[in-house]
Amino acid sequence: MGELTFTYGTMAAGKSTLALQLCWQLRETRTDVALWTFGDRSATGMVTSRIGIEARADAVVPGEDLTPHVARLLAHRDQIVVIDEAQFASPAQVDQLAQVVDEHGLNVHAFGLSADFMLNLFPGSARLFAIADRAQELPLTSTCWCGEKGRCNARVVDGVVAREGSQFMTGDVTHGTIHYQVLCRAHYRSGELGPTTPVGD
Repeated sequence: MGELTFTYGTMAAGKSTLALQLCWQLRETRTDVALWTFGDRSATGMVTSRIGIEARADAVVPGEDLTPHVARLLAHRDQIVVIDEAQFASPAQVDQLAQVVDEHGLNVHAFGLSADFMLNLFPGSARLFAIADRAQELPLTSTCWCGEKGRCNARVVDGVVAREGSQFMTGDVTHGTIHYQVLCRAHYRSGELGPTTPVGD
C-alpha cells in the first residue's frame, strides 16, 4: 500500500526546499519519481526555492481533472509523486490523489501551506488534514521579527497587514506594494511589522 503524506508550514519555512531535496535524493537511486506543482512562484512549470535551487516539474492547474496526469504516471510506471504548493489543490484533486494511493499503491508526498493570510485553512490543505495518512509540520519554522515562532502568513499591502482580499495570489504582484511576512499570532493581530513600525489604521 502507498501513503499520502502532507508536510506543511508557514512561508519561508522551507517547504519547496524540502520538496526539492526529497525529489533529488529519491532520484539519485531510482527513476520512478515525478515532481508536480500546483502553482509555483515562477509560473513556468518549475519548483523553485527562495534559497536558489529549482527543478522542472509538471504544472497542474488547480481544479482540473487529474485523470490525464495520473494516466501519465501509470504509463511511466512512476511510484512516487512529490508535490509542491499542495494548498492550491482543490478538495476533489486531493481525493483523486488519495485514490491513486489506494488503488495503485503510489506514494504521494504533498508540501504546502496550511493557512492563508487571513488564517483560514486553504481548501486543499483542509482536505489533506482530513484524509492524509500522515500530516506533519516542517521541521524548520519561521520566526517573527520579535523572535517568537511565526504562525501567521501576513499579506502586507502598502505597509499595512491586509485583513481581506483574494485567498489565491501567486507569482509577481503588480498592484500596489504587496509582500508577505511571517508574524507571531500577537503581532499578526496588532499589525506590528517591526519594533519601529507604527500600527496601521
